[in-house]
Amino acid sequence: MERMEPGREGVDASTSVGTGDLFDASTDATAVLSADGVLVGWTRAAEALLGYRAPEVVGRSAGRLLAMPEDSARAVGIADRCRAGMGWSGLIPVRHRDGHSIDIDLRVSAAFRIGGKECFLLSAREQRRQWTVGQSVLDGFLTRSPVGMAVMDLELRYVWLNDTLERFGGVPRDQRLGHRLSELLPGLQAETIEGLMRKVLVTGEPVTDYEYLGWSWADPHRRHAYSTSFFPLVDGADSITGVCYMVQDVTERWTTRQLLSLVNEAGTSVGRTLDVMRTAQELADFAVPRFADFVVVDLLEHVLSTEGHGAWLSDAGPAPARPAMRRAGLRSVREGCPEAVAQVGEEVDFLPPPSDANLLVDGDPVLIPVVDPSDGLWVAEQPERAARIREFGIHSLICAPMRARHTALGLTTFARSLNPVPFGPDDVLLAQELVARAAVCVDNARRYTREHTAAVTLQRSLLPHALTGGTALEVASSYLPADPTGGVGGDWFDVIPLSGARVGLVVGDVVGHGISAAASMGRLRTAVQTLAAMEMAPDDLLARLDDLVLRLSDEEAGRDAATRSTATFVGATCLYAVYDPVTRRCTMARAGHPPPVVVVPDGHAYFPEIPAGPPLGLGGMAFEVTEIELAENSLVGLYTNGLIEGADQDVESGMARLGAVLARTGTDLGILCTSAVQELVPTPQPDDIALLLARAHALSEDQVAQWEVPADPAAVGHARAEATRRLADWGLEELTMTTELIVSELVTNAIRYADPPIRLRLLRDTRLTCEVADASSTAPRMRHARSMDEGGRGLFLVAQLAHHWGARHTAEGKIIWAEQEIP
Repeated sequence: MERMEPGREGVDASTSVGTGDLFDASTDATAVLSADGVLVGWTRAAEALLGYRAPEVVGRSAGRLLAMPEDSARAVGIADRCRAGMGWSGLIPVRHRDGHSIDIDLRVSAAFRIGGKECFLLSAREQRRQWTVGQSVLDGFLTRSPVGMAVMDLELRYVWLNDTLERFGGVPRDQRLGHRLSELLPGLQAETIEGLMRKVLVTGEPVTDYEYLGWSWADPHRRHAYSTSFFPLVDGADSITGVCYMVQDVTERWTTRQLLSLVNEAGTSVGRTLDVMRTAQELADFAVPRFADFVVVDLLEHVLSTEGHGAWLSDAGPAPARPAMRRAGLRSVREGCPEAVAQVGEEVDFLPPPSDANLLVDGDPVLIPVVDPSDGLWVAEQPERAARIREFGIHSLICAPMRARHTALGLTTFARSLNPVPFGPDDVLLAQELVARAAVCVDNARRYTREHTAAVTLQRSLLPHALTGGTALEVASSYLPADPTGGVGGDWFDVIPLSGARVGLVVGDVVGHGISAAASMGRLRTAVQTLAAMEMAPDDLLARLDDLVLRLSDEEAGRDAATRSTATFVGATCLYAVYDPVTRRCTMARAGHPPPVVVVPDGHAYFPEIPAGPPLGLGGMAFEVTEIELAENSLVGLYTNGLIEGADQDVESGMARLGAVLARTGTDLGILCTSAVQELVPTPQPDDIALLLARAHALSEDQVAQWEVPADPAAVGHARAEATRRLADWGLEELTMTTELIVSELVTNAIRYADPPIRLRLLRDTRLTCEVADASSTAPRMRHARSMDEGGRGLFLVAQLAHHWGARHTAEGKIIWAEQEIP
């Protein structure tokens, strides 16, 4: 490798440091040399390079460090060049303290003065032969380096600075020398920076990479970020004689870091709920004043609707000329948002001129760095907004379309008025990122709202619209949907009229939330109605329902396996009760459901001890029946667990609160039901809540007539005559003929095919019911007799004459019944 002779001005292109090191002078060995060749400053980096400590070299001639003969003529030439402000650089050999020679790249600054003495700043590093750089680059390292450099005296006054630092600050060199930073650049953190330099003077420890923001005369309309390092100058007595500092403009790096931080922070601040309007407002709240002075979020009407697709798809063709939007978010640094033409919830159709609705579908963000409200397009298309822009000094805009999953959602507009800095291309990228993140949250909320609305609609359609307990029960119900964030549950209840003036009461809760839970609830409610119509006892009904849930679970598991889903149907709880107004007995069984509450007429509330039973869907376990007697006007309450769990999750305390609320006598049943739910659950809960109240009544003695019937065919006529007389007492003569036929056929069949004892009973309720009980468990079968047969038409005639007919099994046998509508 070719080397330069000592003392040459500049270096050959083949002998220099690498370009990467050229721009990093923070590790250079630095010294200060007086005009007479005596070293007056020596840094620790110089000590590390040559091995000499400051006391060994400061105050002595620098010539003894050279590993070559001194050349006074060339030294004078270098000094003259530096006095002219040009600086010098070259490659020279120097002697290490241990005696070996080192080739170093030496750079000499332009001349400056310290305490009246003319000095030069020397910067050196060991030559790295594997790297090369042009001579002109090294020649201007100190004066034209991208790193600003300066030397300050003990009073923190400038004694030397390079061209880069002069350019950074915008203050000429001659105006800086002899002055302090705080006197020249008030837009910087001058006091803090000078405090750091004083710390370096006191401790002798360098401070590196201190970042700060500030304004300068070189670019007074834009705030810059700087990274500065400070290190001390040390004299021969190892005392500090000044401070050197180097500064870089790191605005791009700082801006990038701030943008990333802002975007990450937005991820935790925007989209915290599954509510479309709230998410839009969160975006506006986050951006003001961090990014803009005024922000509006306008969403398409379809996005806020729960019907249809909810927005335009990007491949669905051109959008209408003026989109129908609604303001969803609004925020300003000014109280009350006076800049806004429309408030939250109002219709808007704003698009920045000259854009059309295609901006929302496939357009890029619109940057208007300087807004001119007198522009003809603004005046023509947005006259009211142009007036507000002029009034409040809005000078810069970014309009970013909001899209997610190829779906147009709306438009977000960012504006600056108090902040004098206009938006730039970097700000567009940030706005785009903020809006993109918010758009995903808005779309998630939109999709969730649609699904939740569909589930609520499905659930409400499956719940009973009108409840009636006949004369046996006065009923009222209250249903409270879950908080939207919790999802629609599978709670249901029902009141089922049964034969013999009896009434079935049911309440259940499907495990899970969403449309699948609502659909499963509908299946179970239909199944309970079907099984109840088959006159099943409560324990048998729950056993059949348990089998059904097992089959549904298997179906769901197979479907989930095919679709690789995990949302299997896992079970439900249920309580089923049957009340008989003739005996005032209530028979009930439960499958993992909370027990009912009973309030007797005197106001005392209690919870009957009913075996809990397993939840539906476990299979293989039995259910037990409990029977209680209800006094006239007793109140029975069936409910789901959401009503009693409460915020403290203490079920026993919740049951006690429920009993106390329902113990209020003399209250209208509907009002009591509604007020009980409101009082026990004052705030939205993550689970659905259902409450079914029934006040028990008994059939009076004059509404019931029954006779023992001997197992003799001759008794049929006597039974028919007794029934006719009772109908006359009840004023139901219009039903005499059909009742005589029904009594004749049912009693005849019982005498002919069943076992005694045989009983005939007439019930006058909302319908007239004729019942014949016997001791046989054989179910009746309706035959279709041929034209020549002499018999076999009894039940067929009953079915034709009665409104409903059927059979139910009892502990003693069975009952065949037939109902007629009372005129």
